[in-house]
Amino acid sequence: MAYDEALSAYERFDFSDGRWSRRVYHRGSGPAVIIIHEMPGLHPLVVRFADRVADAGMTVFLPSLFGEPGRRVSNAYLMGVLAKAICVRREFSIWASNQSSPIVDWLRALARHAHGACGGRGVGAVGMCFTGNFALAMMTEPSVVAPVLSQPSLPLGPRGRAALGVSEGEVRCARERLTQEDLTMIGLRFHGDPVVPKERFETLKSTFGDRFEAIELDPADARETPGRPAHSVLTLHLRDDDPEGPTKKAEARVIAFFRERTGAA
Repeated sequence: MAYDEALSAYERFDFSDGRWSRRVYHRGSGPAVIIIHEMPGLHPLVVRFADRVADAGMTVFLPSLFGEPGRRVSNAYLMGVLAKAICVRREFSIWASNQSSPIVDWLRALARHAHGACGGRGVGAVGMCFTGNFALAMMTEPSVVAPVLSQPSLPLGPRGRAALGVSEGEVRCARERLTQEDLTMIGLRFHGDPVVPKERFETLKSTFGDRFEAIELDPADARETPGRPAHSVLTLHLRDDDPEGPTKKAEARVIAFFRERTGAA
């Protein structure tokens, strides 16, 4: 199956920007929020987060960029998709310190489409892990007003620990918009996450100042997943059984941020 029951409530369409075409799942009403899944794909816990955003009064758009929509996470599945993504360099810039992934152009086009279809003050966007920095790069699209970087993992490699994986022009545009339009962005990570170095968050803090809201969590507060360090703040390592815990508060903050910025509140 291309998708399981986690996506059964979602409508789907193929969206093209003239260069690439990708399947997009969507549901809800109100202003748009684009939720860009993490490795290894659009798995059920990404959909769970999207359901909560939709239930809070927004229309969620879930593009499928890699992997099999609806398939549950396993180590073998994760490694297979990661290896394939690293090889597909025409769409993803894995190692580049000052260049965003080409697929971000497609995401900007999707944001324009979503804003035109749903209205509101603008579009929210959250990238996760492999796609975490995409929400920052998307700010060159004027409709994107609520960027969230959840455990931004690119660029990979020890030489890019402090890098953001976006171009200087994208950083400059984001800084100007954050100030001129009175916007902010959110970043989330667990302390000690080996693929989201503290140096990267220090760069975000020094570059964007008080326009960047850093949510950094103790890994002791993460949901336990044997063999995997605390990483996925809004999905795999969210403690859904602890409604007053730090990870649930982080989830609530992100959803409130989307509501406020897009005009759903």
